[in-house]
Amino acid sequence: MAQGRTALITGASSGFGLLTTVALARRGWHVLATMRDLGRSGKLEETARAAGVGDRLELVKLDVTQPEQIRAVADRVAAGPEPLHALVNNAGFALPGFAEDTSDAELREQLETNFLGAAAMTRALLPVMRRQGFGHVVMMSSISGRLGFPGIGSYAAAKFALEGWTESLRYEVKSAGIQVAIVEPGAFETDIWTRNAKLSAGMSDARSPNAKRVEKWRARVQGQRQKADPQMVADLIVRILETPRPRLRYVIGTDARMGLAMRAILPRAVFEALILKNTGME
Repeated sequence: MAQGRTALITGASSGFGLLTTVALARRGWHVLATMRDLGRSGKLEETARAAGVGDRLELVKLDVTQPEQIRAVADRVAAGPEPLHALVNNAGFALPGFAEDTSDAELREQLETNFLGAAAMTRALLPVMRRQGFGHVVMMSSISGRLGFPGIGSYAAAKFALEGWTESLRYEVKSAGIQVAIVEPGAFETDIWTRNAKLSAGMSDARSPNAKRVEKWRARVQGQRQKADPQMVADLIVRILETPRPRLRYVIGTDARMGLAMRAILPRAVFEALILKNTGME
């Protein structure tokens, strides 16, 4: 058990963030559970109460695209009586849409939340961890941070950026005693592609050259076979945070591991043909 440790998790109102918050609390962690809208905290509070760990959570309002809110949270952590042992950058959303149909504003919004928000949170809390001489930073990435797929180019762009920035960061803070890791899930049963998805305007534009492919893409990607249990990802994050020297990348999910393996061993043309077939883009 990790009694007395404190973690801050962004995007804790649902999905991996919610499950990780409760899993850490069960292990004795004190969790600063942050979310953009505290009005959406009901599911987290109910789940925590059912697990008997409601008293180990602090709900904190935080939109990772708002610098003043990031500063307020960082000041709160720095002034707190306990050290910060871990930061889990989980906040994010998905923006499905074909590349040529996605506007600059939509792409910018995706990057601001999924990449720039995580980078800003990390920069704000690194001074605390440097003074302590320890701390873990976990970035919630995706297999889409290693493999691009049709229809989610904006999401992949943000995750690719996050992966590169995080890998560089790991080298830069290692001597300060700060551990940095990336989690790369495949398809899990969360609401990132449903409630937390924001379709690009081009997905419903009949004038788009991709208009006839949209419904086929939706049916193939969003209606895939049953996805894996997201609790597996939450439990992995707990293990990473309780590992003194975690490795850089953790791939989780059969589909994620198979995708990387097939890219490594198959000729590029064959691999691309498989991706096109599986996403309805032939």
